[in-house]
Amino acid sequence: MSIPNDFINYKKTDVFTKESIPKMFLFEHNTKAGVYGKIRVISGTLQFTGFKGRRGEVDNQCLVQEGEHLISPPEYWHKVEFMTEDTQFYVEFYAQKDSDRETEPQRTK
Repeated sequence: MSIPNDFINYKKTDVFTKESIPKMFLFEHNTKAGVYGKIRVISGTLQFTGFKGRRGEVDNQCLVQEGEHLISPPEYWHKVEFMTEDTQFYVEFYAQKDSDRETEPQRTK
């Protein structure tokens, strides 16, 4: 999967570790309408699990290794799990250029 060419990166999270990750990322949550999330693993291994809707059955499960990334499409229910103690990652959010999302103030957390 790729992010459409007319989408731009409008926000980025802090780097998450086992100690700093917001708990919501560890449970089913989704990306907002019109927003792609790009999960970039800096070190270790992260497991990504996607679901067929809220509280749905597993649709996709894969490991994302150091140096790799994975794209979560808009409104896709998913969660992540740390597979190694040294796992670190961050998420970049992409919205269509000139959309309401793209013009939101930058927040890092």
